[in-house]
Amino acid sequence: MGSRRAAPVPSPFVSFAGYDLIVVGSGFFGLTVAERAASQLNKRVLVLERRAHIGGNAYSEAEPETGIEVHRYGAHLFHTSNKRVWEYCNQFTEFTGYQHRVFAMHDGTAYQFPMGLGLITQFVGRYLSPDEARAWVAEQASEIDSKDATNLEEKAISLVGRPLYEAFIRDYTAKQWQTDPKELPAAVISRLPVRYNFDNRYFNDTYEGLPVDGYTAWLEKMAEHENIEVRLDTDFFDVKDEIPAGTPIVYTGPVDRYFDYSEGWLGWRTLDFEQEVVQTGDYQGTPVMNYNDADVPFTRIHEFRHFHPERDYPKDKTVIVREFSRAAEKDDEPYYPINTAEDREKLERYRVLAKKEAAEKNVLFGGRLGTYKYLDMHMAIGAALSAFDNKIAPHLTDGSAINGDLD
Repeated sequence: MGSRRAAPVPSPFVSFAGYDLIVVGSGFFGLTVAERAASQLNKRVLVLERRAHIGGNAYSEAEPETGIEVHRYGAHLFHTSNKRVWEYCNQFTEFTGYQHRVFAMHDGTAYQFPMGLGLITQFVGRYLSPDEARAWVAEQASEIDSKDATNLEEKAISLVGRPLYEAFIRDYTAKQWQTDPKELPAAVISRLPVRYNFDNRYFNDTYEGLPVDGYTAWLEKMAEHENIEVRLDTDFFDVKDEIPAGTPIVYTGPVDRYFDYSEGWLGWRTLDFEQEVVQTGDYQGTPVMNYNDADVPFTRIHEFRHFHPERDYPKDKTVIVREFSRAAEKDDEPYYPINTAEDREKLERYRVLAKKEAAEKNVLFGGRLGTYKYLDMHMAIGAALSAFDNKIAPHLTDGSAINGDLD
């Protein structure tokens, strides 16, 4: 799948001249910048995408046997309280009324999640009023003073108590990080909210939904402006020397890769997926089931038919995807920054290089990979809109210098 102008043409045989802006990566940050430059400033934009499809990690496709839309790189749930971002996105897609809800499997029981009255009532085996639940959690959490916590385990116990920590946090966290929670810094879980009501909606944002026609259709719509060309199967590092000097570049790949890892390799977590077509109309009764126990190797199962109950999917088949988490190696797709103290030291050195690159070569770093920040989709779009307003548009209109800070 790709935009109608996206063509996997071998790069040495095509020209890079005549473009006002080069965007590296076709995820939400890159496409937002490209669309704004094309539609608002009438600039010619070339988007380079290393993969064979548009959209970065938000890409979705129909599973061929069932037709069920699958998010290839893990479930993407759109939500935001930013009205500007919401209105911007609605230019390219309508949204369903989907509200995300998750269940957590522990010791053979599926619990309501996040932590709230539903989960606590199930866990203790009787109804607790909001005040009773607060008192119960406070009693369990009194074992450790939060200010004295030195690692993730101690911090979590100080917030929700040992019983809930051991049932729902300890083993899930160990699987996510491939590290004993005692070895993780307390800051990783500095805030762990408990709802003292029965609201089990996962997100609290004002706006929420899934794109009616899917993520790929949404992303292709962003890229269909006549001033935008998308080249798939094109690695920026294979062609960067062909780009005319001084052409402004928005780079959304890994910042350490851009500088050839000169300041060290930044740590990332990656995900592995195991997809299966199951001969039933409904495998687990919910879009996402977390598996919190240590004896289950994966962290969760996605059943994508439940993301779009309004669609006419087969009644006798479904698609499930088991998700596994681990530390990324250099050839893996990076997903989430690990952000250890050592990573932050390296990042500060890359910040200096990025600022210099902006001043000397008009390169702006953006997106999750380019800034080494965990950004949800709405955050990436909001950051792109701000970067366009404050950095890219001034440069393209009056030649103002690009601020290369990784923000």
